[in-house]
Amino acid sequence: MVKQETLIIRTSGRGSQEISSQVIECVASSGIAQGLCNIFIQHTSASLMLCENADASVRADLETFMTRLVPDGDRMFRHVAEGPDDMPAHVRSILTDSSLTIPLNESRCLLGTWQGIYLWEHRTQPHTRKIIITVYGE
Repeated sequence: MVKQETLIIRTSGRGSQEISSQVIECVASSGIAQGLCNIFIQHTSASLMLCENADASVRADLETFMTRLVPDGDRMFRHVAEGPDDMPAHVRSILTDSSLTIPLNESRCLLGTWQGIYLWEHRTQPHTRKIIITVYGE
C-alpha cells in the first residue's frame, strides 16, 4: 500500500524548522503499520535534515559552519540572478539532502531518541516550500 501527501511549509528565512510532527501525523494517518516513509523537498535552495532535536545550538552551529563554508556574495559565483544568497543556497542544498527515508513500525517513525526531521531553508528571505511525504508498506 502507498499513501502520499504534500506538506506546504512557510519558512521565515534562513534557518531550520522542525517538521517531525507533520511527518509523524502523515505516517499515523496512513494506515500503514510497517514500511518506509520517504520525505522529499521539491526545491533547489532548501533541504531536509535529520538532526538533534534536544539542543537548538546544534542547528545554530550547523548554520554557522555552512555560512563559513558557503558565504553569501562570494565573487566566485556567476549565478546571482536572485541576489547574493542565490548560488550559496543552491550549493548548500547540494551538500545536504533533498530526501530522507525513515523506517516504520506500528505506524510510527523509528526515529532515535534525539532525532528530529527539519526543513533547512537556505535563502535569507521567507519562502513557501513543498514537501512530498510518501508512506509505503503494509
